[in-house]
Amino acid sequence: MTSDHAARLEALREVLRQRDLEGFLIPRSDEHLGEYVPNHSERLAFISGFSGSAGFAIVLLDRAAIFSDGRYTLQLQAETDGALWERLHLIENPPESWARMHAAGLKLGYDPWLISADGLKKFSGLHLVPVTANPIDEIWHEQPARPMAPALPHDLRYAGEDAAAKRERLAQTLVSDGQDAALLTDPASLAWLFNLRGADLAFTPVALGFALLNADASATIFMAREKMPPETLVYLGNHVTVAPPETLPAALAALAGKTVRYDPSTMSIWFKTKLESAGAVIAEAPDPVALPRAQKNAVEQAGARAAHLRDGVAMVRFLAWLSTAAPAGGETELSAADQLLKFRSQGAHFRGESFPAISGAGEHGAIIHYRVTPDSNRPIKPDEVYLIDSGGQYDDGTTDITRTIWTGPNAAPASIKDHVTRVLAGHIALTTTIFPEGVAGPHLDSFARGALWQSGLDYDHGTGHGVGSYLSVHEGPAGISRAAKSVPLKPGMILSNEPGYYLPGAYGIRLENLVLVQPAEFPQTERKFLRFETLTLAPFDRALIDPTALPAASLIWLNQYHTRVREALTLFLDPQNDAAALEWLRAATAPI
Repeated sequence: MTSDHAARLEALREVLRQRDLEGFLIPRSDEHLGEYVPNHSERLAFISGFSGSAGFAIVLLDRAAIFSDGRYTLQLQAETDGALWERLHLIENPPESWARMHAAGLKLGYDPWLISADGLKKFSGLHLVPVTANPIDEIWHEQPARPMAPALPHDLRYAGEDAAAKRERLAQTLVSDGQDAALLTDPASLAWLFNLRGADLAFTPVALGFALLNADASATIFMAREKMPPETLVYLGNHVTVAPPETLPAALAALAGKTVRYDPSTMSIWFKTKLESAGAVIAEAPDPVALPRAQKNAVEQAGARAAHLRDGVAMVRFLAWLSTAAPAGGETELSAADQLLKFRSQGAHFRGESFPAISGAGEHGAIIHYRVTPDSNRPIKPDEVYLIDSGGQYDDGTTDITRTIWTGPNAAPASIKDHVTRVLAGHIALTTTIFPEGVAGPHLDSFARGALWQSGLDYDHGTGHGVGSYLSVHEGPAGISRAAKSVPLKPGMILSNEPGYYLPGAYGIRLENLVLVQPAEFPQTERKFLRFETLTLAPFDRALIDPTALPAASLIWLNQYHTRVREALTLFLDPQNDAAALEWLRAATAPI
């Protein structure tokens, strides 16, 4: 939040005037419309200062508004200038409503690469004008270059299914649906379908590109040739063509008369316009890769368990270290996050963090997606709440875990223990839920909130998101949230279970494990049911738990979980080098 942003906003308005535009829509997205974008595409952050992963802005010639969801309410206030921006809730005050109130009749420009067909439809009735060149790029004189990391093969021992077999399987879906080809714009879809991984995004191992999958199982990947080493080209085989990105318009034009699968909710309006101009028949349907990718095969499930074992070892070493470091003082949010990264990096197959660690002490923990920086870094003090939300990327899996810690040495106040215990009760209630096939995430969300609701409390984020297999830590199409799409949960899906509670200016609480959807066997009934297998292995902080406030069944689950954690991780801790961690683990997992 600097004077630079005022100057940038005025420079953007001058470009709009030159283009005869009276406003501009600025989604926080790139051409792939994913949650994570390369530095080159951080246009919303450049113009406003807001660095969150969910945001939207509208700039008019005389006013501007910026929107984000409940995860970023405090961050939005901290990172943007209230004199320049109206700061609004993305759900409660959606951008399209604000635009209809303040921009009716005005010529609003938009970049057709950066908004989906469904997203643009929300602004229907307004005077919308597509631009051929994004005006922010015109004023961003030091805009980073596009990432050009290589796309590399992902070994079959981790993927569990050959890429050719995947193409054949999805091609059959196209044939069954009467479609000639499917457009793929999500880099995670390319990564999964072709068994490739890359490094174009920080923390998410994908190579940015597009693809067309044909009903005969052949495919074309549109990606810069310099991103494709010789071994990758050999690995892809003769039925996969690699073409430069600039040939994409011509390839779409060649689809005249063909029926092409296109997802209007996840793919940019640019593709729809090009397909319509070509005379293609557009079959609106979800990305065909999304659901198969989410249902991990047996090899991916085994890999997830192995990755969580190694991650659990790192977490126990970290939590044991923190148990003495935090009460003593001298550590900070950054130093703690660095220490956890050090422990993770000692594990086999570790490739890096799955997202920047959310290391929040005291009031910073109440900022749901807080990201510590050298400027915001603060000491971790004795006798306060410390929240650490972090994860790792491993060749065989992706992890994401949150623990809330009382730093000690004195006992935690009863009010904080009550809040933590209610969050834990909700976490366990969701973990132990058994539900029939066909149930979707929104149907389960309230299980995690029940104990909080009984005390008039809640949290302003979803309860669970999908997680990839050495891919994105946030993966669709399923989620556990009131706002999630009603996608039925399926065996093999990995999701987070992370209820929380946040008291602004004081502390934040979140307790997160990853869970794997599994069949629940009931021999006496023909109907199929599902359950959750917990993957994450790390104790919950007993200093913040009031066992008298937990339902009896929940306390039994907690003790059984802690026993499992102790037995599993003890085997991987060295009795000599990890003596302190082993001692801490035994105490942390003793029956409550």
